[in-house]
Amino acid sequence: MLSKALREYANVSVEPTTDGPRAALLADGATRAGVDVRRFPWIRPLSGAYAYDFPSVASLYAGDPQRPEAWRDVIQRVTDHRRQPAAIAGVIGAQQERRAAPPEARAAAAQLRDPTTVAIVTGQQAGAFGGPLYTILKAVTAIQLARRVAEEQRTPTIAIFWVDAEDHDWNEIASCTVLDAEFQPRTVTLDAPDGAGQRPVAALTLDERIGRAIDELATILTPTPFTESVIASLRAAYAPGVGVAEAFARWMEAALGRFGLVVFESSDPAAKPLAAHVFARELRTAGATASLAAKAGTSMRALGHAPQVEPQPDQPAVFRLDGTRTAIKRQGDAFTIGDDTVPAATLVEQAERAPARFSPNVLLRPIVQDTLFPTICYVAGPSEMAYLGQLGGVYAAFDIPMPLIVPRASATLVDAAAARFLRRYPVDLESLQPQGEAALNQLLKSQLPPSVEEAMREASDAVKGSMTRLIEVLPELDPTLAGAAKTTLGKMEHDLQSLHSKMIQAAKRRDDTLRRQFTRLQAQAFPLGHPQERTLGVVHFLNQYGPSLIDRLIDELPIDPGQHWVVTI
Repeated sequence: MLSKALREYANVSVEPTTDGPRAALLADGATRAGVDVRRFPWIRPLSGAYAYDFPSVASLYAGDPQRPEAWRDVIQRVTDHRRQPAAIAGVIGAQQERRAAPPEARAAAAQLRDPTTVAIVTGQQAGAFGGPLYTILKAVTAIQLARRVAEEQRTPTIAIFWVDAEDHDWNEIASCTVLDAEFQPRTVTLDAPDGAGQRPVAALTLDERIGRAIDELATILTPTPFTESVIASLRAAYAPGVGVAEAFARWMEAALGRFGLVVFESSDPAAKPLAAHVFARELRTAGATASLAAKAGTSMRALGHAPQVEPQPDQPAVFRLDGTRTAIKRQGDAFTIGDDTVPAATLVEQAERAPARFSPNVLLRPIVQDTLFPTICYVAGPSEMAYLGQLGGVYAAFDIPMPLIVPRASATLVDAAAARFLRRYPVDLESLQPQGEAALNQLLKSQLPPSVEEAMREASDAVKGSMTRLIEVLPELDPTLAGAAKTTLGKMEHDLQSLHSKMIQAAKRRDDTLRRQFTRLQAQAFPLGHPQERTLGVVHFLNQYGPSLIDRLIDELPIDPGQHWVVTI
């Protein structure tokens, strides 16, 4: 039901298909084509089951987002739950004031003071220069859903982006990849600030070297009418003296705040007191969250899906922040934190009195999130969907309403030349991923004149038929000649195959244009052999197409579960 409604809302002009993008792109002027995600080997089977066979995984989640009653039920559960709306609105308001957020974002955040307001939440790590394309696709999905729920359910609904920056893995977020003018992937890596790799990302501050990284990016990007404004926007957000997490939040806000997206820096110490009771409870019942998540993982495995998280039974789902982010382990009536041993009661008291010194792990983060916000839906990537499926019992234990889960929009953005190529030639999107020439050779083979292919096939069949007959009758003359005949057949087949390869090479030389077009499409769709949305930074697309790209994605990108969209820009 929701899938159909969202297609109508997005005014989709091309219906999804399980036959790959080409069938839908055949019509001239088509701007997007849907591909069933179950075709892609890199997509978890859980994602396909969630979209197309929800009853098979229903026991792991709070409801089916494609059923309207699921939305009504979750809104009721969330609005009935007691929170501190004025307090969290104040925290976000202070963040927005510091970042000089757009008025639309401030107005949306102010709605949190109204206890009837609900939220569509998504989030991501603070990736360099805004992170990969899927970061924006998450935000676009959340904005679209918030608008739709507000209209259909007549409930004030806002979209919130949770900036996750308490992990210390600098290498995960330090690089941004773009395509240069020759469609070659180029990666810019930020110089590591002081403490990178040991301290949480939120505790890191950019220094003067950030300017050199932006200069490097500027020399790589293909010059367009938008390059100057993109670089200026990056310099405004990523400036010396600004925290890494805040820089990311500033950039996201500059790009999407005008659509009412509320950006939340989750590492803000001012927000931690609102979740102090969550940290304290987790420490009092150390091991309970891990046990519940492990039990759900067993159920997930029984349903045929691999769990995302294998919890440690002696480790509560919370870290201590003391310059670094250190795991806490239970040891009898005490906890060990690095080389320190702290009585359990003491650590619980610290969590209540100084919650800014604590940070949730992957299992507790959603609980903290939905303690702070009236979350009716979380927009998730494939891995997030898997670990969220392990948290139903954890939500119940903390008496927090579990939100619905909606998969983020998934897309490959291509230019008009690539779209024309897809319309003209029989190429399936997933066949472009391998970085060898197998798909190109197959395409070139399909373009050989039929008479040549037919003659080659006839020659191969004739040789094989004649030699097979000869092998059968030779033993009547001399049994030892059968082996020699088989060897001769193998050589003849090898020679024919070599001739066929030479034919393909001749086709390559004859149609070098097709080769260049194929390579250009492959570079856009699978840079470095990986899906575009996971590899290319969003700055690449903003440089190519300008800020109106985001308007177009919000207005036109379908967010149907189970579909990956090839979009012509």
